[in-house]
Amino acid sequence: MEVTAEMVKTLRQQSGAGIMECKNALKETKGDIEEAVTYLRKRGMAKADKKGDRSTGDGAIGSYIHAGNKIGVLVELNCETDFVANTDEFKDLLKDIAMHIAAAKPRFTSRDDVTPEVMDKEREIFAHQARESGKPDNIIDKIVDGKMSKFYEENCLLDQTFIKDGETTIQELIKQKIAKLGENITVGAFSRFEISK
Repeated sequence: MEVTAEMVKTLRQQSGAGIMECKNALKETKGDIEEAVTYLRKRGMAKADKKGDRSTGDGAIGSYIHAGNKIGVLVELNCETDFVANTDEFKDLLKDIAMHIAAAKPRFTSRDDVTPEVMDKEREIFAHQARESGKPDNIIDKIVDGKMSKFYEENCLLDQTFIKDGETTIQELIKQKIAKLGENITVGAFSRFEISK
């Protein structure tokens, strides 16, 4: 199957990948645009995983103030160079993450940030709930593990589902940008402020 310039252009618009990457993806998928997008995403995620260990000594601090001025967020997003920190893609990601934090109220950046005290307390509560509902002892640990996974999804920024998407987690969103921008990106820290009555 011949790969046309129009096909490459369409794939570039959908994926944001380079010309040669798009050509190769279309050759690999015999001209199927949807399959080519999936192919590029898989390759991008694999590249992003490899970049995950690289140092992120640069970046930017972004803010978001919600309508009504009652909720505000400051977030530090790190990358490897100031070149990437100054791109529109990076700035948009920073803005999206700040807006997500305002809406989703994460307590921790990642699972690694959950303190042992909080973890023990949550496990204790979930175990107590399972016992109270009459669950047998031999399955309580599995129930607690399942509830802990849900706890992470609700309370850890990287595990939360992105509010503007509904299917992608914040971690996956960041990995997509790593694949596109070619540098490791990490969330440094964040603070969420809310005036409540």
